[in-house]
Amino acid sequence: MAHDLDRQLDTPRPRRGSPAQTRERLVAAAARLFNRAGYHGTDSNQIAREAGYATGVFYKHFADKREIFLAAYETWVVSEWKAVDDQLSSGRTPEATARKLVALTVDFHTRWRGLRTSLMELVAGDAKVRRFYREQRKRQLDLMARIRGEIGAPRHRREEDAIHLFTMERTADAIAQGELRDLGLDRDVLIDALVKRVAALLA
Repeated sequence: MAHDLDRQLDTPRPRRGSPAQTRERLVAAAARLFNRAGYHGTDSNQIAREAGYATGVFYKHFADKREIFLAAYETWVVSEWKAVDDQLSSGRTPEATARKLVALTVDFHTRWRGLRTSLMELVAGDAKVRRFYREQRKRQLDLMARIRGEIGAPRHRREEDAIHLFTMERTADAIAQGELRDLGLDRDVLIDALVKRVAALLA
């Protein structure tokens, strides 16, 4: 599956695309609409049209709107962590890598803040979405442990990785949603604090 949701719809729809290509294009269209209009402001007809298909094509690949939302979220997670893996393989110093990783995370959360807002709303009220979300969190923790082993970084307890994951995501969301401005907080100070935290994990 292609990892960059931003670019999936930049090319014309293939006249005879494979089922996998059709599914990817539908997921990219759904992600774009959920990000722009929110989960409750989007329906399957809009998703199909955004992708360049008739509504019936949607239901050949997805049972309902929730299913494609989960697929969009999973693709987002895979995309973010592939970008993280690429940065960790770049051979930079821990501090330089940490700064790139923080910038990448903040950028992802800013570009996809609408999708993430819908996600957190659904996690709070939909048991199926909540279970799926928690499974993705487990995958993220597994990835953190694997990546640390590959780059020779110090091992940490899973609970410490969880604290790091929660801190990074919550802070990136706060920056993306303009919360720092409303609270009178300095963005650069928070970014530097995150960079120090990530660099310490990599050192």
